[in-house]
Amino acid sequence: MDFLNKVKQKVTQGNVQPVTAAGAQVVCSKCKQGYKSAEAYKMLYICPNCGKHMPIGANDRIQMVVDAGTFEPWFEDVEGSNPLKDPTYDEKLAAAREKTGTSEAVVVGRGKIGGEDTVIGVCDARFIMGSMGYVMGERITRAFEKAIDLRLPVILFCCSGGARMQEGIISLMQMEKTSAAVKRHSNAGLFYMTVLTDPTMGGVTASYAMLGDIILAEPKARVGFAGPRVIQQTIGQVLPKGFQKAEFLLKHGMIDGIVPRKELKKTLQFYLSVHNKSMKATRKTLRDVLPARKLDAEAPMLSTKTPWEKVKTCRSWERLTTMDYVERVFDDFHELHGDRYYGDDQALLGGIAFLDGQPVTILAELRGTTMQECMDRNYGMPMPDGYRKAVRLMKQAEKFKRPVISFISTPGAFPGIDAEERGQGEAIARSIMEMSDLKVPVLCIMTGEGGSGGALATAVGNQVWMMENSTYAILSPEGYSSIVWKSESRAEEAAAAMKITAQDLLKFKVIDKIIPEYGEATKETADKIANYLKVNIKEFLKTFGSMSGEEIVEHRYKRFRKF
Repeated sequence: MDFLNKVKQKVTQGNVQPVTAAGAQVVCSKCKQGYKSAEAYKMLYICPNCGKHMPIGANDRIQMVVDAGTFEPWFEDVEGSNPLKDPTYDEKLAAAREKTGTSEAVVVGRGKIGGEDTVIGVCDARFIMGSMGYVMGERITRAFEKAIDLRLPVILFCCSGGARMQEGIISLMQMEKTSAAVKRHSNAGLFYMTVLTDPTMGGVTASYAMLGDIILAEPKARVGFAGPRVIQQTIGQVLPKGFQKAEFLLKHGMIDGIVPRKELKKTLQFYLSVHNKSMKATRKTLRDVLPARKLDAEAPMLSTKTPWEKVKTCRSWERLTTMDYVERVFDDFHELHGDRYYGDDQALLGGIAFLDGQPVTILAELRGTTMQECMDRNYGMPMPDGYRKAVRLMKQAEKFKRPVISFISTPGAFPGIDAEERGQGEAIARSIMEMSDLKVPVLCIMTGEGGSGGALATAVGNQVWMMENSTYAILSPEGYSSIVWKSESRAEEAAAAMKITAQDLLKFKVIDKIIPEYGEATKETADKIANYLKVNIKEFLKTFGSMSGEEIVEHRYKRFRKF
């Protein structure tokens, strides 16, 4: 208890003080450059020589991200045990406490980040490698339970070598206990975010660290289940360079993003703001913040291009991309990455933004503007990973009551071998099914080509709009000509026969509105189109903001049931 009293003395007016010692040295493990602790603290423990993000103690981390004077530590009096009767364990604990200035490998409590109230937990790798034993698991579990009672989000900075060997199977039980607590917090409709720092390994990775609604990581952080030594000893594999790093996880769809330490507090504040506003919002306030507005001018006459001319216009390199609209209509778009299973498909982007203060989830297919970008994005043809990412973000939007705005511009789903191997058909089918049942307003906007099931996968909206020169078809005119007339040479004739233009589809009631392009959708008309879109999107949200979740689903079901 003497140590706990010392810890409590470090708390001044609810603010954990930094534990840096003026004369101590911090050495970068990458370039071996040394710095005085106080100097390293001011640099946020980022080595100016090589850029490495060095480990940070729990108290220093709290000092850096939590608003001054707002942190209230919780559960410092939780006591552990020595289930294996390890004769050296008590000595290790005492040494770790002296070294770190904390009583365990995690500090949890309540504080504000940029004025946003949250429960926060920070792991300390210096405390027996940040390993998870009973006390660590108990503090984290109690933090989630108290967050449920207080209706607060949770942010955990994860850093661990895995399970605590000195506590044996009791350590493993913490994986189950903490994961169950995360689920209860999620079932309560509350927000949970993790930040993976170096290293996050073993049982922590296989439990609460990878269960966040949003998962971020620091640059070059090591993250994995089995460490390189365990893998080599068990199956003889030597890991390639860059394996189990944050960048590897981002590429393979496991995390939402990598955030440099200097940008971390601002990023945390953004996501807390988004989710706290979502929790406080009601149907009434949605209508209030999205008042009706008159258009600045009447919509111009629509173009008289032929169907084939519209196909060529859609494919033009000069045509605006979906992100051109997103950047002009919405504020502060933050992209979220990955399907959590295999990859991060760059053909289908997703993220969160604000529309005049209202949080929304955005889905956007993107072809690219250069040859290299087109190749990277599969020319806007999503893989199964893209559709699974879309489903993940749609379900997240439903949990936090955010409307979904889907921008569609794709010649179709990617038709390659690897797409089929990963279940392209199932991914599209599940996206259609899940989107049909979302209890939040869904608006879908065709901005370019809308090709077959690849477009339909993210086009199950309460309303579907089309840009005046966009197309929406069962397949390309070339493909139609080839199948029906056994030759691609009649593509122009096929475009007319297929009835693929916005005017055709408005007559069929496949779409609900045509968005004018003021000529063509290029940089010259971008602001006018964006203004028209913004006003109409706000009207859409105002209309559907008065409906319950069940009414929204029923409206969407009946919309497609009529065909």
